[in-house]
Amino acid sequence: METVHQTPAGKNLAGKPIHARSTDYKRRNQIFSWVHRGVVLLGSLMILFIVLAPVAWLVSSSMQTEAEIVSVPPHWVPDQPTLKNFRAIFSAGDADVTYETRSTQDPSSGNYIPSTARNLLPAMRNSFVVATLVVILNLLVGVPAAYAMAKIRFLGRSGSVYFILTTRVIPDIALVVPFFLVIKNLGLLDNIMSLVITYLAITVPFTVFILIQYFEGLPDELDKAARVDGCSRFQTLTKVYLPLAVPSLVAVILFAFLTSWNEFLLALMFTQTAQSQTLPIILASFTSDFTISFSFINAAGLLAIVPPVIVAIIFERYIVSGLTAGAVKG
Repeated sequence: METVHQTPAGKNLAGKPIHARSTDYKRRNQIFSWVHRGVVLLGSLMILFIVLAPVAWLVSSSMQTEAEIVSVPPHWVPDQPTLKNFRAIFSAGDADVTYETRSTQDPSSGNYIPSTARNLLPAMRNSFVVATLVVILNLLVGVPAAYAMAKIRFLGRSGSVYFILTTRVIPDIALVVPFFLVIKNLGLLDNIMSLVITYLAITVPFTVFILIQYFEGLPDELDKAARVDGCSRFQTLTKVYLPLAVPSLVAVILFAFLTSWNEFLLALMFTQTAQSQTLPIILASFTSDFTISFSFINAAGLLAIVPPVIVAIIFERYIVSGLTAGAVKG
């Protein structure tokens, strides 16, 4: 005869109260949640340190003397902060820097000024002009092209989109010689317009691709309604779609500006004199001078990151939404 085991009310088969089992489950769940949060926090702090440590050292070392920079162990906080390096940048053009004047200076004192220091501020101006022109022309060319490919059905539309994307598959180094021949035939060597033209060839495909994805994510009914109300294609673009495309436009502006501001290879190939050279070229020249002043280079590098940081702060609210524009369609 089979024996039936009966458990007391409120207890499981092991005789343990049910509420105790529920309490253990909640406790384990809470411990797992704390461990998960701790791991996420630790990982975030490590990534934050990896990202911010070089910037912190750049800021700190720009206010140190040369002797303090090369000291062991390094000083993250300057013992005697100084703005001597920044004053040297803004006053570099007041006096001639020759072999004789440089050879009498002691780099460890922090008084050494590279021979190309006077070209730093003009180079920053050139970089800003080039980046601004590239951003403006990117929008003038890329926005209408992206709108046409996203909302106007025409023969060869898909082929045009794929062709634009394939232009970004080619490495920039492979385009140097063709670009050089084009720029030489146009007579634009050692001219900032040569950089504007070549940077447009690099940035416009990305601009068009991002904006196509965003415009395709917007309802076609908006375009039809605007056309019914008597709007032309241009009015539909400027009055209906552009106000909705601000996040993607910000992403495009940041990409075009930062690409133009930081580009080195093409600027090295197409500019030879300080009249047209941009900031990365001048910064690189500091490392091949009579001697190297790390404090001066770091001060110049700190100035170089100020404009991109300002641009990023201005458009900060649109950056994340702009970079994910068009990623999800529904």
